[in-house]
Amino acid sequence: MFTAFAINLTAQNKPKIIAYYTGDVNTLVKYPIGKLDQIIYSFLHIKNDSLSFDNENSKQTLLALTALKKKHPSLKIIISMGGWTGCANCSASFSTAMGRETFAKTTLKILETYDADGIDLDWEYPAIEGPPGHHYEKADKENFTELIKILRQYFGPKYLLSFAAGGFTEYLENSIDWAAVSPLVDYINLMTYDLINGYSTATGHHTALYSRPEQKESTDHCVQWLLKHQVPAKKLIIGAAFYARVWANVANKNNGLYQKGTFKYGVDYKQFSNKLSPDSGWVYHWDTLAKAPYAYNNLSNEFATFDDAKSLTEKVKYVYQYKLGGIMFWELLNDPFEKGRLQSIINAIEQ
Repeated sequence: MFTAFAINLTAQNKPKIIAYYTGDVNTLVKYPIGKLDQIIYSFLHIKNDSLSFDNENSKQTLLALTALKKKHPSLKIIISMGGWTGCANCSASFSTAMGRETFAKTTLKILETYDADGIDLDWEYPAIEGPPGHHYEKADKENFTELIKILRQYFGPKYLLSFAAGGFTEYLENSIDWAAVSPLVDYINLMTYDLINGYSTATGHHTALYSRPEQKESTDHCVQWLLKHQVPAKKLIIGAAFYARVWANVANKNNGLYQKGTFKYGVDYKQFSNKLSPDSGWVYHWDTLAKAPYAYNNLSNEFATFDDAKSLTEKVKYVYQYKLGGIMFWELLNDPFEKGRLQSIINAIEQ
């Protein structure tokens, strides 16, 4: 039921395959990384307006990651700043020209010192509410633009500059000045997952490819909004989720889809065979409109939403259809090492 999946794109000028990663290098080398274009090491954070490591182990991990480029010369190692709960001070730090310049200088220093290839900004979110208690204000939108400008000024063409963008409408409309930012970045990593998040009191597809009457938010809704606003398709990287979200207390109606419920937990892809198995009552379903899988457990009245081999295949086809920049996923550490790993199952999709 829950077979693992992979991405193996071989077309000329193929879309990028980008993996977020939070582990260490010893774990990383157990995965087949040869087909990855970027590994985004997550996360570094801001301290006194400077980009900073959390500890000495993070420094050593980054050094070990960049050393992998000797064996994989086309691989880019990117550092990620922030994360869902890691940007509480972003609004304040980036609110002044001095703060932004300090950040740019210290970021460049880290890239040079550790032989990294760029930065991915994961500020969740400029100008709109993110994690509870994180400060945000309307000026964040303009300040984000100024941050991108000074980073590009310091980086020049040598280093890659990207950011993780919310895949939902409120973010698209209010967080980013797309006309000003898009020309200055190399990629925009669209977090087209958690579209139904852990704060939701009803179920839905957290990483749907297409919208439904019951759910506007989807990968396609996000991409088409950006294309309509003149963001270059080649810079758009859509997101896939290597994890499920599970709701409890869900009525056995419509197989649990679009029903009231209480968010319970997340499940890493490598745990699917144990925690979401048919033996424990889970029944798989496929939504032909959303092009998304889901599962319902009538024994426990639980609902799960996730990506799988079928939905990822649809997403890869979508990348080709709209000539997008590629596909990224959160995160590689959620994938099993053994047979069925994500980069080894799906053969090349010819277009």
